[in-house]
Amino acid sequence: MFGRSRSWVVGQGKSKNIHSLDHLKYMYHVLTKNTTVTDHNRNLLVETIRSITEILIWGDQNDSSVFDFFLEKNMFAFFLNILRQRSGRYVCVQLLQTLNILFENISHETSLYYLLSNNHVNSIIVHKFDFSDEEIMAYYISFLKTLSLKLNNHTVHFFYNEHTNDFALYTEAIKFFNHPESMVRIAVRTITLNVYKVDNQHMLHYIRDKTAVPYFSNLVWFIGSHVIELDKCVQTDEEHKNRGKLSDLVAEHLDHLHYLNDILIINCEFLNDVLTDHLLNRLFLPLYVYSLVGQEQSEDRKINPQVSLYLLSQVFLIIHYQPLVSALADVILNGDLSMFSVQAEHNAHKSSANTGVRRFTKPVESLERSLEMNRQRGRKKTQKRPNYKNVGEEEEEEREIPKSS
Repeated sequence: MFGRSRSWVVGQGKSKNIHSLDHLKYMYHVLTKNTTVTDHNRNLLVETIRSITEILIWGDQNDSSVFDFFLEKNMFAFFLNILRQRSGRYVCVQLLQTLNILFENISHETSLYYLLSNNHVNSIIVHKFDFSDEEIMAYYISFLKTLSLKLNNHTVHFFYNEHTNDFALYTEAIKFFNHPESMVRIAVRTITLNVYKVDNQHMLHYIRDKTAVPYFSNLVWFIGSHVIELDKCVQTDEEHKNRGKLSDLVAEHLDHLHYLNDILIINCEFLNDVLTDHLLNRLFLPLYVYSLVGQEQSEDRKINPQVSLYLLSQVFLIIHYQPLVSALADVILNGDLSMFSVQAEHNAHKSSANTGVRRFTKPVESLERSLEMNRQRGRKKTQKRPNYKNVGEEEEEEREIPKSS
């Protein structure tokens, strides 16, 4: 007892040297004495978390015992406990900002492993923040982006759990793919690209099987809806009063195409197959090419032929994935465009079971709903008791899946 008391005295005596193990011990003492957030200790706790972060960043470069102590005392659990107390936006913002600074400045992988152990970071990722608050949203998505920059074959196992089929860093991020704030959407694109670049087959199989179709189908619908908005701006702006808005819409669409190309040139074969299928059959052919063939009245949306030609030219200029570009060029130059006739359209309506029908249609389920349904199915599958029918099924499925080149 007296020995422990002396250690705190030592910590307090050296508190002027904030970059030290002793000061971290003192900060730990502060946390243990303030486990409940109140109006009186809110500022103290925020400053304590900031000080701990500074010590950890210093320790990453100078003293590994800092991380030994941090892990031994499970200090990350205090951060999570503070967050779960609904202690107000000020604390949430400061905590997210501090965590972002911490992970941005950690350079040694061993230090990173210390921080990612015990799954506390994933608990923070899935925490129900008030995303209607712009500042919280900004710091949250920035935190996810910082974490995604740390992904590699070694660290991905801290985020993707193949036994429970959970990958919160990815699935929570893509829910904001159509956020009204452009900086949030850009951050989501960066996160997804950082994920796709990690050559971990189990993780990529999970993305293909559980998230690729819902994400890409909703992404294609979002891009197509943006194209229709762009087209309306062109057709209603005869006096060229909305040049600024039109320029913004065009720039945003070109950003979409560059993002799609960035995914495709990663050259993950089975992801490219899914994305190419959705782009051809749910966007480029039914919305762009369709608009070049007659102007009969139909239920399907169409855009101005001049707008369509411009957009197609940008597709060929920006996207460099040969299978997609070749297939699109083949339909335009050599294809039987009668497939887009009103009669063919009528047949497509009647044959809803035909998955090859090319239509620009809104996904039946929202992305968030689809992800939740797939997550529940994944959990049920992991709870299935072994029998002669399912033992070894997963291993056989993985052997049949082609590896990315």
